Amino acid sequence: MATLEDESLTSQSCIPLFASEGIDITANKDKGVCKIVKSHGTEGDRPMIGDKVYVHYTGKLLNGKKFDSSYDRKEPFVFNVGKGQVIKAWDIGVCSMQKGEVCLLLCKPEYGYGSAGSPPKVPPNSTLLFEVELLSFRGEELTEDGGILRRIKVKGEGYNNPNEGATVHVHLEGRCDGCLFEKRDVTFVVGESEDKSIPLGVDRAMEKMQKGECCLLYLKPKYGYGKEGKPEYNIGPNAELLYEVTLKDFQKAKESWEMDLNDKLDQAVLVKQKGTHYFKAGRYHHAIIQYQRIISWLEMECGVGKEQQQAIQAILLVAHLNLALCYLRLREYSQTVENCNKVMELDSENEKALYRRGEARLLQNEFSLALVDFQQVLQVNPSNRAARCQIAACQRKMREHHERDKKIYANMFQRFAEHDAKVSLLMCAKPQKMYSNAECFKQERRQQEKPYLQCVEPVNKTLCD
Repeated sequence: MATLEDESLTSQSCIPLFASEGIDITANKDKGVCKIVKSHGTEGDRPMIGDKVYVHYTGKLLNGKKFDSSYDRKEPFVFNVGKGQVIKAWDIGVCSMQKGEVCLLLCKPEYGYGSAGSPPKVPPNSTLLFEVELLSFRGEELTEDGGILRRIKVKGEGYNNPNEGATVHVHLEGRCDGCLFEKRDVTFVVGESEDKSIPLGVDRAMEKMQKGECCLLYLKPKYGYGKEGKPEYNIGPNAELLYEVTLKDFQKAKESWEMDLNDKLDQAVLVKQKGTHYFKAGRYHHAIIQYQRIISWLEMECGVGKEQQQAIQAILLVAHLNLALCYLRLREYSQTVENCNKVMELDSENEKALYRRGEARLLQNEFSLALVDFQQVLQVNPSNRAARCQIAACQRKMREHHERDKKIYANMFQRFAEHDAKVSLLMCAKPQKMYSNAECFKQERRQQEKPYLQCVEPVNKTLCD
């Protein structure tokens, strides 16, 4: 593939070339960024705002001097397109490309490094020439586990986003396997989308959106309708969903710093009730959202009086206990342990926290730690029968684990012994055969030369002892 490395394109050749073949790809058609396609890519989608893109490029000044190249670094350049992470020309140019495409971009200074330039390599007011290859691209990950991917079709206004508890007005179009299953305008409270049968992934994306934004959300089952599916929409278990969401308007909820302590405590009681409702319905992710709201409000609060401080600690303790139970149901055991530890910072002998932490540790095969937790439960409440049963389970598991290890190591040592024996036999057998043949040859020679010599003992006898 030809690149700009040969310095064949200079101001004398590229300006006429772009004048005859270049396409103006700027929105206002001011010829600030002109493009020539050198090699067409795969027909299909193009990068959208926020997508993570992987490109190779070479950048030159109009005098033919190269000032930058990803090829020299031998690794692609990665950035989120349309987010202002690169010069304007790149955000515009890369969004016009297809996967695998190679193109030339001629960029005026106002779409490059402007009047300041990029010293020492790019002088002020420089027109730039880039060759860009789009290797691949994918949506922006809104969660650490990659369960929600966002691709922005229309950028929103301003910099404000809905917060937890905000009221949002949205237009939704949901698809599964290419089939449209819902299309509606709906208003809901962020964190409470379950009340309107809206998937968790749509709810979680709200806090990243801006008014007027239209985006595509690719939801893994965990953030869609999960194992249950949605029979009324003809959606089976563990289905992946695609939602097109337009945020038409929103009203932010009060931020924690805007509420006084009494307001926070009153709101926390209501939010705890919502969390309990979601938990009983088996909507553990939605319950988690509610309990986390309580913690974000009260974790750093200090009551002015003893009663207020006790009220804060009491509701924080319940929130962490309930979070631990939610995570236990979701099999996220490390999170269960973490929240139980938070409870025990407030109440070191909390029976429920000790028991739930023991359950999580037992399910993580941390039998010794789980045993200690259940024994502490009995110290707090000697009549706790469930803890006694769990102690017996821990002891049984520890015995089974020990017996399994004994068998594994016994078999392993037996195999080692058998292997060593075979190696010893081979070490003995090979030299004996080799040296016996040699000795026989020597004996024949000796008998021919000195008939009176007797056959000697095998020379390898000591090797086999």
